[in-house]
Amino acid sequence: MRTAKLAWTQFVRDLAAGEVRIMLAALVLAVLAVTAVGFVTDRAERALAQQANRLLGGDAVLRSDAPIGDAVREAARAAGLQTTETVELDSMIRAGDDLRLGDLSAIAEGYPLRGAFRIAERSGGADREAEGIPAPGTVWMSRAGADTLDAAVGDEIALGEARFRLAALVTQEPDASIDYFNVAPKVFLNLADLPATGLVQEGSRIRYRLVVAGASGAVEGFVAGLRDQLTRGQRLETIQDARPEVRSGLDRAGRFLGLAALVSVVLAAVAVAMAARRHSERHLSGAAVMRCLGASQRTLVGIHVGELALLGVLAGAIGVALAFALQWAVGGWLARELELELPGAGWLPAVQGLGVGLVVLMAFGAPPVLALRRVPALRVIRRDLAPVEPTALAVALAGFAGLGALLWWKAGAPELAAAMLGGILATLAVLALIAWALIAAVRRLRGRLRGGLRYGLANVSRRAGSSIAQVSALGLGLMALLLLTFVRTDLLDRWQLQLAENAPNRFIINVQPRQLEPVRAFMAERGLEAPQLFPMVRARLAARNGEAVTAETYAGQDPQTRRRAEREFNLSMADALRDDNRVVAGRFWSGRPAAPEFSVEAGFAEQLGWKLGDRIAFDIAGQRLEAPITSLRSVDWESFRPNFFVLASPGALDGYPASYITAVSVPPEDARFTAELVGAFPNLSVIDVDAVLQQVRTTADQVSVVVQAVFWFSLAAGVLVLLAAVSASQDERLLEGGVMRVLGGSRRQLRLAQASEFAAIGLLAGLVAAIAASLLSGVVATQVFDLPWRPNWAMAAVGGALGMAVTLVAGLVATRRVVDAPPALTLRELQG
Repeated sequence: MRTAKLAWTQFVRDLAAGEVRIMLAALVLAVLAVTAVGFVTDRAERALAQQANRLLGGDAVLRSDAPIGDAVREAARAAGLQTTETVELDSMIRAGDDLRLGDLSAIAEGYPLRGAFRIAERSGGADREAEGIPAPGTVWMSRAGADTLDAAVGDEIALGEARFRLAALVTQEPDASIDYFNVAPKVFLNLADLPATGLVQEGSRIRYRLVVAGASGAVEGFVAGLRDQLTRGQRLETIQDARPEVRSGLDRAGRFLGLAALVSVVLAAVAVAMAARRHSERHLSGAAVMRCLGASQRTLVGIHVGELALLGVLAGAIGVALAFALQWAVGGWLARELELELPGAGWLPAVQGLGVGLVVLMAFGAPPVLALRRVPALRVIRRDLAPVEPTALAVALAGFAGLGALLWWKAGAPELAAAMLGGILATLAVLALIAWALIAAVRRLRGRLRGGLRYGLANVSRRAGSSIAQVSALGLGLMALLLLTFVRTDLLDRWQLQLAENAPNRFIINVQPRQLEPVRAFMAERGLEAPQLFPMVRARLAARNGEAVTAETYAGQDPQTRRRAEREFNLSMADALRDDNRVVAGRFWSGRPAAPEFSVEAGFAEQLGWKLGDRIAFDIAGQRLEAPITSLRSVDWESFRPNFFVLASPGALDGYPASYITAVSVPPEDARFTAELVGAFPNLSVIDVDAVLQQVRTTADQVSVVVQAVFWFSLAAGVLVLLAAVSASQDERLLEGGVMRVLGGSRRQLRLAQASEFAAIGLLAGLVAAIAASLLSGVVATQVFDLPWRPNWAMAAVGGALGMAVTLVAGLVATRRVVDAPPALTLRELQG
C-alpha cells in the first residue's frame, strides 16, 4: 500500500508538472488511433456485410428440393430471426405467340428481407425500388426475359393454366449474385397465385427456399446449428457462396481495414517507446536520490511501474472516450456517403483499444523504466553515469513478441501478419545499420564543416544511441504510413480499372462452330468491339491419379466441394494466358504440347485437393480425356470476362462436341440487342449481368468510401503520433541549446543547427521508409490482395521528402523553447 501511495503521489506530481504529459499524449493518441479505427472498421464491415446480404434477399438461405418442415421455421423464429420463403420451378412461359422455357419464382409476403427489387413499370422507363411483391393476378419479368420474349408491360403472360398481366420489368433482383447464369426468362409471381397455375404436381421439379434475417450473432448460431442437420437435397447459402466477383471486393476491403489497424498498432508502439524513453531519462536523478535515501530496487520498480499502470488507465479512458466521439462523427458522415444505415458501435473495439494500449505501454514503456532500479547513487553528483539493466533486454524481446502477437491478432490473415512482421524487422535492421553508417561518416566529416551545420551534425554523432533509436522509430512510423498510402492507392486504382463502364454486361453462350463468323458480323454491324469466343466442352470428373471419383470420394467435405466435384465441368482451351490469369505454380504451356495438359485455378484445386502433377480424367459424352495438371493459376474474377476453372492445352479438346461463349459490353441505349440477337440466332442464350455488375460497382464504391475514410483517419492519427515521438526526445537538445545561448549563440545559429540535425535524421528515416514501404507494398499487394504491382518510385520519392519535412517541422516546433525561453529557465528545469 505504501508503494501504491508513492506511485500515486509521483503520478499526480508528474502530471501537474508536465513530466508525463508527452507520454500521456502519446498513449492517448495510440489508444485513440487503435480504438477509433476499430470502431469505424467494425461498423463499416457490418454495414457492408448487411449490404452484401441484399444480394441474397436475407442473411442466410436454406435451399431444398423438398418442402421445408415447420421445425426449421420454428428454430429460426426461436432464434429471433425474420423468415420468408420462395418457391422456384421451371415452366413454359407464353407471351403472345412466343413460347419459351422459363424460370418461375413464387415469392411470399416480406420477401426480400434484405435489399429490394428494382422495377420499371413501363418498357424503357426509369426504374424504382419496389415497395412489395407482385399483386395477385400480376407478374414481374426480368428485363432480359422480356427482351427474349419480346414482351412489354401490360401484355398477358400465360403460366400453366393461369393468365397474368405483366405489371413491371425487374432491373435488379436479390439472389442474382449467387449464380447469374440463369439463361431462361425469369418471372416473379405472388406465392398465393401458384396453386392456380396447376404447375405444382406429383413429380414436378420444385426448389424451395427459406430466407432468414436478423442479428448477426443469431444468424451465425442458426446457420451453425442447421448445417449439422441438413438432409439430402438441402444446402445453406450465405454471402460467402456468392459469385467470386462479389466476394473479392468485400475480402479486399476487410484486409485493407486490417492493415489500417496494424498500422495503428505499429504507430502506438513507436510513440510509447519514444515517450517512455524520455520519461525514464527525466527520472534518473530522482531515482538516484531515492537510492541515496535507502529506497530498495523493489520499491523503485513498484513506484514507476505503478505510475505506468495509472498512466495507462487514464490514457485508455481518455482515448476510448475521444474515439467514441470521433467515430460517432465519422460514422454519421460515412452513413451519408454510403447511403445506408450503419449499425451501432459495439464494445469489442473499446476492449481491443484498451488492451493494445496497455500491452504496448508495458512492452515498450517498461524496459527503460525498469532500468531506473539500477541507477547508481553516485549519479546524484555525476550525471554521466547511466543505469544498466540486464533484464531490460528480456523485457524488450518480450515486447517485440507482444507486438508480433498483436499484429497477428489484428491482421485477420496470416499472410498479412507475416508480411508486416517481416517488413518491420527488416526495416528496423536497415534503419539501424544506415543510422550507424551516418554517425560514422559524420564523425569523419564534421571537422570540415563550419557553423551551425557542423554543430547540428555533431549532435547526431555525439548522441549515437539516441540518434539510432530516433531514426529507427521515425522510419518505422513513416514506413507504416507510406505502406498504407501505397496499398490504398493500388487498391482503389485497381477497382476503378476493373469496374470501368465498358466492362462486359452480356454473356452469350451456346454459339455453334458454324455461327462464329456470323456472330462476329452481327456485333460489328452494331458497332460493338469484336468478341473473343472461347470453346466450352461439358465434362464430368471421372478419376484422379487412376482412382475413380464417386459420390463417396468427397463425402466428408463441405457441400460446396461436393457440388463442385459432382457437377458437370466446363472445359476450355487456351494457347496463351490473358492478363486476368496468372500462373502461381508450375509452367503454362507454350505452343501445342505433344500430349494434353491441364491448367487449374488455384483455389479450385485446393478445394478439391488437386496438386501439380496429378492426372485428372474427365468423361466427355462417353469418351475419356486424361491429362496431368502442369500449372495452377490465379484468376481475376472481377474482370467479368469468361474464365474457367480448368483449361486444356491447344488441341486437347479437338473432336469433342463444343459450343462457344463470349462476353460483350452493350450500351444501355441498345435495348433491342437481346431480342434481335436471339431472333437472328434462336439457339443462343443471352445472360444479362447488368444487375450484378451494377451491384458490384455499388459495393466497390461503398468499400472505396470506407477505405478512404479509414485511410485519412489513420493518416491523421499517424502524423499526430509521429509528432509525439519526435517531441519525446528533445530534453538533451534543449539542454545543449541553453548552454549555447549562455555562451553567446545566436538564434540563427541555433535554428540552423537544429534544422541540420532534424533534416539529416528525417532524410535517412524518410528515404529508408519510402524504399521499405514500396517493397513491402509489393509483397502485400501480390500475396495478400492478389493485385498486380509495379513500384511507384515517384510516389516513394514524394513520401520520403514528406517524411523529412514532417520530421524537420516537428523537431523545430518541439525545440522552439530553446530560442524563445530564457537560458536560465531552460537549464533550471532540465538540471533541477
